[in-house]
Amino acid sequence: MNQPSRTVSTSPHIHANSGTAPIMWSVSAALAPAALWGVYVFGWRALLVLLISITSAVLVEYLLCRIDGKNTIVDGSAFLTGLLVGMNMPPAIPLFIPVVASAFAIFVVKWSFGGLGANWMNPALGGRVFVFFSFTSAMSTFSTPRTLVDALPLSVSGASKVADAVSSATPLGLIKTAVGSGSGAGLETWRILAQEGYPATRFAQGISDALGKAVSPYTIDSFFGNVAGCIGEVSTILLLVGAIYLLCKKIITWQIPVSYLGSFALFVWVFGGIRSGLGLFHGEALSALVSGGLILGAFFMATDMVTSPTTGKGQIIFGIGCGFFTFLFRYFGSLPEAVSLAILLMNIVNPTIERYVLPKRFGAIKPQKEAKS
Repeated sequence: MNQPSRTVSTSPHIHANSGTAPIMWSVSAALAPAALWGVYVFGWRALLVLLISITSAVLVEYLLCRIDGKNTIVDGSAFLTGLLVGMNMPPAIPLFIPVVASAFAIFVVKWSFGGLGANWMNPALGGRVFVFFSFTSAMSTFSTPRTLVDALPLSVSGASKVADAVSSATPLGLIKTAVGSGSGAGLETWRILAQEGYPATRFAQGISDALGKAVSPYTIDSFFGNVAGCIGEVSTILLLVGAIYLLCKKIITWQIPVSYLGSFALFVWVFGGIRSGLGLFHGEALSALVSGGLILGAFFMATDMVTSPTTGKGQIIFGIGCGFFTFLFRYFGSLPEAVSLAILLMNIVNPTIERYVLPKRFGAIKPQKEAKS
């Protein structure tokens, strides 16, 4: 009697009504509001960077598909990788750098390990880290958003009203420099920014005054996206809108983002004031949460299904590790921002986490140690 043929794929076996393409395109749609905001505040140059990043990723994917006989163009994975690469680029970046980053992400990180589902680290993060250490100066040069141009000193804003024509440091970069030089010792984050002359919008100043200065205007501007930074990381509120959409569609779960952001905030509150000489329990967790690429990394990169744990317990451990290393690198390392490095480091640890938290197979018996004679 002929037995029906069966194909048994490798674990994990997850049953869902969604496939790869709907997931990838849904994540891209969730990122669209923050990406469009980046285009608005940084100008058409930001749109060009995004288009070049996406085109490069899709083109490399297409060429590799022709060589290997696969067809993964329509699943949206290459498009999403290119979009994330572009969102992690400064607006004024030389255009060859996003090309290199996208090509490295697709060819080296994704395809050299077997293609979609076989990569051990997030491709977009791998591409960003590669070009960051290869072209550090260009990757650390940012533009003032158009929403802040009117808030600049007259000597600067009078020279040009074009946002991408005015160079600017990020709030994190200014704080790191001030603390390192000793001029920020004994000062809170917002006092350091005020001392260094970092501008704030009238909108943020008004809300801060209405709240009785309980929240600094720099924190408010960071939340709404009126700060210098990479194209897609500046608007916390729009990234959270996209994250809520993914949570509602159950494409991502709460464990990694909550444990990531919660542990990071706890470390900042307890130990964050040490670098400024303020001691324990004086760190400003709220401003740290809305600064840099933390929200983009926590919801859209650390939650990558391929490079993160499959169990809830493992995801919480993974998130706590990301939070710890982000705090350690950002506050005591040499770089003002270290979300990418923290997530990549935990991608390396992910197989070890999986080994110790996966549930015991049904019917499996734990091997007994041999008794010593």
